[in-house]
Amino acid sequence: QVQLVESGGGLVQAGGSLRLSCTTSGRTFGLYNMGWFRQAPGKAREFVAVITWNGKNTGYADSVKGRFTISRDNAKNTVYLQMNSLRPEDTAVYYCAADQRYSGTSSADYDYWGQGTQVTVSS
Repeated sequence: QVQLVESGGGLVQAGGSLRLSCTTSGRTFGLYNMGWFRQAPGKAREFVAVITWNGKNTGYADSVKGRFTISRDNAKNTVYLQMNSLRPEDTAVYYCAADQRYSGTSSADYDYWGQGTQVTVSS
Protein backbone atom coordinates (compact mmCIF):
# COMPACT_ATOMS: atom_id res chain seq x y z
CA GLN A 1 0.00 0.00 0.00
CA VAL A 2 1.23 3.44 -0.93
CA GLN A 3 -0.02 6.43 1.03
CA LEU A 4 0.40 9.78 -0.67
CA VAL A 5 0.15 13.17 1.01
CA GLU A 6 0.01 16.39 -1.00
CA SER A 7 0.92 19.82 0.31
CA GLY A 8 1.70 23.31 -0.95
CA GLY A 9 -1.67 24.43 -2.20
CA GLY A 10 -3.12 27.81 -1.42
CA LEU A 11 -4.44 31.10 -2.75
CA VAL A 12 -2.33 33.00 -5.26
CA GLN A 13 -2.91 35.86 -7.68
CA ALA A 14 -2.89 35.31 -11.41
CA GLY A 15 0.67 35.28 -12.69
CA GLY A 16 2.00 33.91 -9.43
CA SER A 17 3.66 30.61 -8.58
CA LEU A 18 3.16 27.68 -6.26
CA ARG A 19 5.06 24.46 -5.69
CA LEU A 20 3.10 21.38 -4.78
CA SER A 21 4.72 18.42 -3.05
CA CYS A 22 3.57 14.84 -2.73
CA THR A 23 5.28 12.62 -0.20
CA THR A 24 4.99 9.00 0.74
CA SER A 25 6.41 7.16 3.69
CA GLY A 26 6.77 3.95 1.70
CA ARG A 27 10.20 2.53 0.93
CA THR A 28 9.32 1.72 -2.67
CA PHE A 29 8.62 5.24 -3.93
CA GLY A 30 11.40 4.92 -6.49
CA LEU A 31 9.54 2.10 -8.21
CA TYR A 32 6.47 4.19 -9.02
CA ASN A 33 5.59 6.41 -11.91
CA MET A 34 3.96 9.53 -10.51
CA GLY A 35 1.24 11.71 -11.94
CA TRP A 36 -0.49 14.95 -11.05
CA PHE A 37 -4.16 15.43 -11.82
CA ARG A 38 -6.62 18.17 -10.99
CA GLN A 39 -10.35 18.54 -10.62
CA ALA A 40 -12.25 21.81 -10.77
CA PRO A 41 -15.79 22.12 -9.36
CA GLY A 42 -18.32 20.51 -11.68
CA LYS A 43 -15.63 19.13 -13.97
CA ALA A 44 -14.02 15.76 -14.49
CA ARG A 45 -10.60 15.00 -13.11
CA GLU A 46 -7.97 15.82 -15.70
CA PHE A 47 -4.35 14.92 -16.29
CA VAL A 48 -1.73 17.56 -15.56
CA ALA A 49 1.72 15.95 -15.61
CA VAL A 50 3.55 12.65 -15.24
CA ILE A 51 7.08 11.55 -14.45
CA THR A 52 8.52 8.06 -14.76
CA TRP A 53 10.01 6.17 -11.83
CA ASN A 54 13.57 7.20 -12.68
CA GLY A 55 12.73 10.78 -13.56
CA LYS A 56 13.99 10.42 -17.11
CA ASN A 57 10.69 10.98 -18.87
CA THR A 58 7.98 13.55 -18.27
CA GLY A 59 4.73 14.52 -19.94
CA TYR A 60 2.35 17.43 -19.66
CA ALA A 61 -1.14 18.45 -20.60
CA ASP A 62 -1.16 21.05 -23.34
CA SER A 63 -2.87 23.50 -21.01
CA VAL A 64 0.11 23.58 -18.62
CA LYS A 65 3.02 22.93 -20.96
CA GLY A 66 5.69 25.59 -20.55
CA ARG A 67 4.24 26.78 -17.22
CA PHE A 68 4.35 23.70 -14.98
CA THR A 69 7.31 21.43 -14.23
CA ILE A 70 7.15 18.01 -12.61
CA SER A 71 10.18 16.61 -10.82
CA ARG A 72 11.01 14.06 -8.18
CA ASP A 73 13.55 13.33 -5.49
CA ASN A 74 13.54 9.61 -4.79
CA ALA A 75 15.86 10.04 -1.82
CA LYS A 76 13.16 12.19 -0.21
CA ASN A 77 10.22 10.09 -1.46
CA THR A 78 8.76 13.24 -2.96
CA VAL A 79 7.39 14.41 -6.28
CA TYR A 80 6.94 18.10 -7.02
CA LEU A 81 4.83 20.22 -9.30
CA GLN A 82 6.24 23.69 -9.86
CA MET A 83 3.47 25.90 -11.18
CA ASN A 84 4.36 29.26 -12.71
CA SER A 85 2.31 31.90 -14.52
CA LEU A 86 -0.82 30.64 -12.83
CA ARG A 87 -4.20 31.46 -14.32
CA PRO A 88 -7.67 31.49 -12.79
CA GLU A 89 -8.51 28.42 -14.88
CA ASP A 90 -5.82 26.50 -12.98
CA THR A 91 -8.03 26.66 -9.89
CA ALA A 92 -8.76 23.10 -8.79
CA VAL A 93 -8.01 20.42 -6.27
CA TYR A 94 -4.69 18.88 -7.27
CA TYR A 95 -4.03 15.20 -6.68
CA CYS A 96 -0.91 13.12 -6.97
CA ALA A 97 -1.14 9.51 -8.04
CA ALA A 98 1.19 6.54 -8.27
CA ASP A 99 1.42 3.43 -10.37
CA GLN A 100 4.14 0.87 -10.99
CA ARG A 101 3.06 -0.28 -14.43
CA TYR A 102 1.82 2.76 -16.31
CA SER A 103 2.86 6.37 -16.77
CA GLY A 104 -0.22 7.43 -18.64
CA THR A 105 -2.58 10.35 -18.83
CA SER A 106 -5.71 8.55 -17.67
CA SER A 107 -6.69 8.49 -14.03
CA ALA A 108 -7.64 4.84 -14.56
CA ASP A 109 -3.92 4.06 -15.01
CA TYR A 110 -3.14 4.86 -11.37
CA ASP A 111 -3.68 2.65 -8.36
CA TYR A 112 -2.87 5.05 -5.53
CA TRP A 113 -4.09 8.58 -4.84
CA GLY A 114 -3.54 11.32 -2.34
CA GLN A 115 -6.30 13.32 -0.68
CA GLY A 116 -5.71 16.43 -2.76
CA THR A 117 -4.64 20.00 -2.11
CA GLN A 118 -6.63 23.07 -3.12
CA VAL A 119 -5.12 25.61 -5.48
CA THR A 120 -7.05 28.84 -5.99
CA VAL A 121 -5.89 31.48 -8.46
CA SER A 122 -7.54 34.86 -8.20
CA SER A 123 -7.83 37.23 -11.14
